[in-house]
Amino acid sequence: MPISSLPKWIEYGAFVLAFVAGMINALGLLGFEHQAVSHVSGSATALGIELFEFTLTPIIQLLGILLAFALGAAISGFMLYGSSLKLSRRYHSALFLEACLLFIAFVMLNMGSFWGLMFATAACGLQNALATTYSGAVIRTTHLTGIFTDFGIMIGAALRGEAFDKRKAILFSLIILGFVTGGFVGAVLFEYFLFRAMLAPTVICLILSLVYRQYQRKHLIVD
Repeated sequence: MPISSLPKWIEYGAFVLAFVAGMINALGLLGFEHQAVSHVSGSATALGIELFEFTLTPIIQLLGILLAFALGAAISGFMLYGSSLKLSRRYHSALFLEACLLFIAFVMLNMGSFWGLMFATAACGLQNALATTYSGAVIRTTHLTGIFTDFGIMIGAALRGEAFDKRKAILFSLIILGFVTGGFVGAVLFEYFLFRAMLAPTVICLILSLVYRQYQRKHLIVD
């Protein structure tokens, strides 16, 4: 589905989801294993290094991170079939499940368990797939590689004389701003609360779920 056909509130939702992902990733990077959790490129590279060094425990942990992200995306794919945005789909259920996964991560990380990072990674995989299902892989909210790539392509095309999609540029800018701001807030919260800071993205996802559910009920009744 092209960006131009998506409702205006998508920009706000993308900002908040990117903010959540930036916060989660900051908590993972600042934690006891210094592990990125909102994307898997670095983890895949680290896995290759550990396979060379053949250190069993890190290999198992990194494999777990990769599989957890894929599992979260698979859950989202099962819940949110189809590639177009429809009000009747269960986005609120996916957001509620993400909040549950983050709460489990909060509990386990505070117990000093590496499993907490896997639950946080699964939550990010679920979230990233949630946006991908209705945007044709244009919107990714848990990492910025694709966003910066698309931004660069747009700028290059504009320099060649093609029309510049202002709405897409605004959307990408909000995602970047949300992710960076989330990382900053995550760092501040970790400084004061350590892994208890994981409650912040948990609550945000829960609120998003409730808000969307209320919006869905209101507009489905009108329709």
